[in-house]
Amino acid sequence: MERAARWIYTLLWWLALPLLPLRLHWRARREPGYRAHIGERFGRYADAPARRDRGRLVWIHAVSVGETRAIAPLVERLRACNPPPSILLTHMTATGREAGRALFGDAVTQAWLPYDIPFAVHRFLVRFRPDAGLLVETELWPNLAAAATREGVPLYLVNARLSERSARGYARIGALSRPLLSSLAGVAAQADADAARLRALGACEVTVTGNLKFDVPVPAAMRERGRELRSAIGDDRPVLVVASTRDGEETLVLDALSRRNALLPAHTLVVIVPRHPQRFDAVAALLRERSIPFARRSDRMPIPRDAQVLLGDSMGEMFAYYAAADVAFVGGSLLPLGGQNLIEPIAAGTPTLIGPHTFNFAQASDAAVAAGAARRVHDADELFTVAGELLADANLRRRMRANAAAFLATHRGAVDRLWTWLAPRIGVGVDAAGTTPGNDGRTG
Repeated sequence: MERAARWIYTLLWWLALPLLPLRLHWRARREPGYRAHIGERFGRYADAPARRDRGRLVWIHAVSVGETRAIAPLVERLRACNPPPSILLTHMTATGREAGRALFGDAVTQAWLPYDIPFAVHRFLVRFRPDAGLLVETELWPNLAAAATREGVPLYLVNARLSERSARGYARIGALSRPLLSSLAGVAAQADADAARLRALGACEVTVTGNLKFDVPVPAAMRERGRELRSAIGDDRPVLVVASTRDGEETLVLDALSRRNALLPAHTLVVIVPRHPQRFDAVAALLRERSIPFARRSDRMPIPRDAQVLLGDSMGEMFAYYAAADVAFVGGSLLPLGGQNLIEPIAAGTPTLIGPHTFNFAQASDAAVAAGAARRVHDADELFTVAGELLADANLRRRMRANAAAFLATHRGAVDRLWTWLAPRIGVGVDAAGTTPGNDGRTG
């Protein structure tokens, strides 16, 4: 049964193979990064250095921006080892690869993870010969896992999360998911609920280390850029950032803004930051259709006083938007899409609102609301009602910032726990002082 399931899965990839280059070129119309190194998607790494040295190589797969930012503290630990291993960082999205370049520069080797076709993943593993692979959050590929087992490459799922909805989906394809999960050398889950779901689906060696995103600091450069943005807006204008919106949510937000604008303090600027760059122009069109005066961040100009909306059509500035805001709403949560990362605005000290649909960040969302570090709204109209209350009351915002600081302090330390568990398993070890980096003298 399991062999037949993977055979059918692989057959579907083979049938899709002729269409994959077309899909990349289609996506590259809006995101040119998808045109780069297309051969790597099929296991051809002519421009990437092959593994020749005898030192250890740790491969980390971070599919997109959020996962790439999350592993920054882990990359720092690896680089602090003595001797440091080489680091291979792979992605699937253009934005993820851009984020990796911005964060780590030449300190890591970057490449695309190939499509999950047997010949492609075999070429990838033979080319780089990693000593261990770290898959971040929920990156599960059956043929990749099978090839890693054959090549003797242990795979670890780190910062792992699995929502109830996703768990039900994996259970329906148990003939594929169970052998994949059981082949993993270990799983470091974000929370007890994630660990329980992964064990139920067949994962072994599961531990709970917490969410690495709590350990990601707000870069000083982003705080400074946030101050510059706030100056361009006008320090006296209230600022509401509606961030990481997904397709369909901007319509809900703009319709509610027309109904509830009177609830916001005078001259409030609403900053809308779409999650995906290919949708920047579509959101601009929505604003024009409604005759809403707006400016675009990409113009890098002072924001006109009569602009009601700023379209955040820039990349790599999410922390800057949050740093410039008085109140932030985290999108992907007005519609049943699972929500985006609410830890970032909380870390920036910004009073944070979330919608009803946060199953991708269920544990963090529920804990933040319970701690008073975030507030949940049930629809776009309530978003503007609650935002208006917060924008009008500095004391309310001050209390939320204090709650956020306490909430973060409680949940930090995931990178220490992960490192203690992971370092001895992947064969990386001690710094010049003879201690496992970041563990206060305790060896891993």
